[in-house]
Amino acid sequence: MTKITHQTPDASKVDIKENISSNSSDNQAFTDVARSYLSRRKMVGGTLIGATAGFLAPAALAHDDERRRWRKRRKHPYGSRRNLVGFEPVSIEQAAVDQTMPTISEDYEYQVLIPWGTPIEPGATEEYTGDPNTRPTAKQAALQIGIGHDGMWFFPIDQDLGQKFNPYGYEMSNRKGMLCINHEFGTNNHVLGKPAPECLEDVRLSQNVHGVAVVAIAKEYYEWQVVKSKNSRRITANSPVCFSGPAAASPLLQNPNGNVALGTVNNCGSGPTPWGTYLTCEENFNGYFGATEGETFDDRRTEEQLRYGFDWNGFNYGWEFFDKRFDLSDEDYINESNRFGWVVEIDPFDASQTPVKRTAMGRFKHEAVAIKSSDAGQAVAYMGDDQRGDYCYKYVSARPWKEARADGESPLDEGTLYVARFDEDGTGEWLALDITTNSDLAARFTDQAELLIYTRIAADILGATKMDRPEWTAIGKEGEVYWTLTNNDRKDQGQGEQNAANPEFENTDGHIIRMDDGDGSGNTFQWDLYLLASSTRGTPGVFTDPDAAYADEEGRLFIGTDGGQPDGLQDQLVVFDTSKSTPDPQRLLVGVVSDEITGFTHTPDRRTAFVNVQHPGNGSPEATNFPASFDGTTIPRDATLVITNKRRGVIGS
Repeated sequence: MTKITHQTPDASKVDIKENISSNSSDNQAFTDVARSYLSRRKMVGGTLIGATAGFLAPAALAHDDERRRWRKRRKHPYGSRRNLVGFEPVSIEQAAVDQTMPTISEDYEYQVLIPWGTPIEPGATEEYTGDPNTRPTAKQAALQIGIGHDGMWFFPIDQDLGQKFNPYGYEMSNRKGMLCINHEFGTNNHVLGKPAPECLEDVRLSQNVHGVAVVAIAKEYYEWQVVKSKNSRRITANSPVCFSGPAAASPLLQNPNGNVALGTVNNCGSGPTPWGTYLTCEENFNGYFGATEGETFDDRRTEEQLRYGFDWNGFNYGWEFFDKRFDLSDEDYINESNRFGWVVEIDPFDASQTPVKRTAMGRFKHEAVAIKSSDAGQAVAYMGDDQRGDYCYKYVSARPWKEARADGESPLDEGTLYVARFDEDGTGEWLALDITTNSDLAARFTDQAELLIYTRIAADILGATKMDRPEWTAIGKEGEVYWTLTNNDRKDQGQGEQNAANPEFENTDGHIIRMDDGDGSGNTFQWDLYLLASSTRGTPGVFTDPDAAYADEEGRLFIGTDGGQPDGLQDQLVVFDTSKSTPDPQRLLVGVVSDEITGFTHTPDRRTAFVNVQHPGNGSPEATNFPASFDGTTIPRDATLVITNKRRGVIGS
């Protein structure tokens, strides 16, 4: 039995390493832009909005094509547009009472659903309940809900037709559907109960708790439960996958070994497509690779490996010692790492379909994706690259998505990928990452496939604006785009720069940008600082480190946080009424000690929402035993919370 000598760091240390910038370009950082921008703008109630006349006025914004038609057909019967956020928020004092379990607004209630170890179908395998003296086997884990609950989406099952999906129709079921959920990460100590794997079985267990779960759920009587479905399945680090789009046939995605493409890892945020599929995003994929030859590997890393943050020990998962696919030293698998860092499309209603990695959308540390339709019907996808000093991206399909789908083609295989440059006057430009239109790109890359595989380097060349960890994106009710920038307190170490869009040098709290990109098909945009999280300090609605984001069709913006919160709070879910002139966060939920609140989805009537509690207690049973009652020994398990309004109103009202 091979013993691994290095140890896996705790979750906080992994987080520090995974967010170290690898962007050494001289591109202007958003903080530099922001400094000039702020001199042109006035602070309004502690925020930075409304400075540009007509900014985000309804007449100036494009509506999402599908949402616009839906709103014309039917007015929503619940809630009031003049008081969108009307619940009693959780106070700081209430949240401090017991941080081993979540605290929710007194107007709401929650149910715990699908904690780590739940069988994906009744009877598929036995459940892992957090017994500290054992762990699931690798075989069991492949039939269970994984760990690191993150982005997700609920796909309702049509009550009449059974499987047909219509994302905007209220004929859809509010009591049954397929839930797609990401399993971002689980440290060795949490998953294995030891700092490093000691055999291939340990590695397979670790690999099988990663990836995605597609699980059928239904509300039976008063509670949601997992139910049987032929389409329930786990997609892990070893599941078959395929590539599509411009880079699919690239030699850079092939290995001398000739092994087939397998797996998806570090599945962070997500997003649904208008045609009813699920997009899962591979974020910190570099951390699963290491080099068995040790530290000497770092001395001969390529430009591409450096830019994507690969090094000899990764995040110390130790997979490389028992699975050569993840050994950067092994020349037989020289391009294996290029197979990760993509947006992956999954059909929730057809388990026979192989997940597809869409190369036209670029390779970087994808946090999440939000899609709207242009006036011409093109799919427009907004994506952040979550690392200090990296960029904001947009993808626009070449054809209307309905037309492409009718011809049996994917709208995500042919289109243009852009990266954002934010200017100091509140405008910006989308720079096309296209080898045929830019001589500098043509000089660096052999073809468009190579450019897409090394997207970050192409964005460096074009002079994109360095950002403070671009995370989730959300499409507002008038088509505006909200970008969450979680934080960046390392500009003094060269990890990003100060500019208009990243105005704080020591940005420990993060901020939210609001963008008017019209219908999404153009090359220019307007932007504003919707909120500096630091401005909430000292207020009842204080929160920091905005991360997960979702906007509903009435104008509510939901933000989940990921980082040390002020005033003794744990990570939280806050809600904004975006129709108000001054952002006023209202605290709907507070999580448990050392967790992250992430992911957000809902049933079609919006009376039931789902949100995730990730890495409760950082896996330590001494901190919390969630979802079990506190006993100091039961292993805490990531889980989904099913949230309902006691007044039977829509979530957030």
